[in-house]
Amino acid sequence: MKKRILLTSFDTWLKDQQSNSSDDLLLEVTKLELIPHDLTFLRQLPVDVQLASTLVMEKIKAIQPDYIICCGMAASRTQLSVEAVASCGESVLQTEVDLEKLVAGAGAIQISHDCGKFVCVRVASRREGLYYSVLDYLSQNQLTARCIFVHVPILNQENLMGILADFVLIINKLALSSSC
Repeated sequence: MKKRILLTSFDTWLKDQQSNSSDDLLLEVTKLELIPHDLTFLRQLPVDVQLASTLVMEKIKAIQPDYIICCGMAASRTQLSVEAVASCGESVLQTEVDLEKLVAGAGAIQISHDCGKFVCVRVASRREGLYYSVLDYLSQNQLTARCIFVHVPILNQENLMGILADFVLIINKLALSSSC
C-alpha cells in the first residue's frame, strides 16, 4: 500500500519576492512523473501561523497522511536542512522521524537544530510556528502520522537539480521505509 504524504509550502511575504523557494521546490516535484507515491500538495500557505496551521490540520483530517513534509524558504542557507526540533517558549517538540537515517546517502542535506524564528518552526508571534503546531496536533490527537520540516534555500540553475534530487530522496525514504 502506498504511503500518503502531505507536502506543504508557503506563499511569499515580502512585496519584492517573486516566489517562495519552498513552493518553487514543490512545483518542481509536481512535474516529476516518476514518483509513484500518493502525494498531496498544500501549496502557498499564508504566512500566518494560525491560518496556515488550521489549513494543514484540516488537510490532515481529510487525507490522514502517513507523513507530512512541511517546507519553508531559508534564504540564508545553501542546502536543504531538515529540522530536528520546534519550540514554543520553553516547550520543545522533536520529530519522531529518524533524521540520521533519512538523510543518509543524500548529496547535501543538513540536520538542523536551529529552528529559527519565523513562520516555519518556532512560535514567538502570530507568524511563527507551523512545525510546532503540526507536531503538537499530532501528539495531542495521538495520530500515527510523522512530520518533518525542510528548510529550502533559494533555488537557481546551479543548485536546483541537486536540491530536487535530495528532496526526492527524502520523499522516497519516507514512502518506502517503515522505520524512518
